[in-house]
Amino acid sequence: MAKSTIKRRREAERERIACYEATLRRVQRAPRPAPDFARALNDAGQGFAGVMAREPEAWRPMLKTRDAARLQLAAARHLFALYPVPYALEEIWLDGSGLDADEIALRRRWYVVAARGRSLWKEEARTWLSRKEVHWFLNSPGDLGFDEAIWLAVARSYTGDLGSALRIARSKIARTPRAGFVFWREVARFFCVNVATIAEIDDLCDYLAARREREPGYSLNGRTLASLQRQMAEWHRDLETIARIEAARRRAFRAAGGEPEGRWAGSPLDDWSWKPTAGEVRVRKEQFTVTQLVTADELVAESRAMHHCVSSYAQKCISGQASIWSLRRCVEGNIKRLLTIELNRQHHVVQVRGHGNRLATAEERQVLGRWAKAKAIALSER
Repeated sequence: MAKSTIKRRREAERERIACYEATLRRVQRAPRPAPDFARALNDAGQGFAGVMAREPEAWRPMLKTRDAARLQLAAARHLFALYPVPYALEEIWLDGSGLDADEIALRRRWYVVAARGRSLWKEEARTWLSRKEVHWFLNSPGDLGFDEAIWLAVARSYTGDLGSALRIARSKIARTPRAGFVFWREVARFFCVNVATIAEIDDLCDYLAARREREPGYSLNGRTLASLQRQMAEWHRDLETIARIEAARRRAFRAAGGEPEGRWAGSPLDDWSWKPTAGEVRVRKEQFTVTQLVTADELVAESRAMHHCVSSYAQKCISGQASIWSLRRCVEGNIKRLLTIELNRQHHVVQVRGHGNRLATAEERQVLGRWAKAKAIALSER
């Protein structure tokens, strides 16, 4: 029997309501969990069982937030804080992203020591900061993070100009690795004396980091802001030269159907080293090496150090028409570049030049002769 119009309408209405309720169930937000105070206490107190200022059970939080980081900070304040501390120390409870476990543990220890009113310098900070610097660290502005506050403290120990100190704290110096702290302290001191903008400091930090990676013993002693800027300009030109050489190398490799590997093939000859005998040696632990330059970085570094134009030979090296070699003298870890040597495809010496395109000395030619004899290289008189 056919359903009446009224029944059909009622059934359609029930189906519509059922669909609507099903949709609501799908999109309805799940109930928010209650704040996990127990977990916050456990996370904050982990590793500090014997140094708590208050018992965990005594915490009576009046917090509505469910944010785990804020709860953890509140728990840390309850457990350890007898005295107020700057944001630079509290920050670790809010955000430890990007930090390894050792760094997180160090920053939390600093917080616990300072918050309990103990001597931060004696117990934790004396490796990096003086007593005076610890004072400045503990009185850092509220918008500075941990590393920024450290470098503000370092800068304040060298200058009474708060503006200069803040520029250093907000520069890339504050993002340098802790392992190089001694060198970057020297850099901070330099910029306390030689005032620069944050942008200028950041640019020079890039140069100094690259320079120190290449020369671990590099120092700022005797340098001026103008001389550093000149060196940085030369470094930028070197980077442009390296980029051009690398582009040419990649094009050559692709044209030959190969894959770029960061270096050109170069000569099949191996590098060479020689230690003078007891009767020949002039100083202890003297050694001579001849090393082939097979990357843009090496070629440009040789050109810059020796003050000649060997970097312009990159295309000949990439195409295999020539190979460039560097004769160096090493004495107790100190390496000095002596000569730059060009070989052709037949392993004949095309030219030999020293610093500023000078000719080889008699002693250097003797070392070259040993290398040529060992590697069957034809050594000309040029």
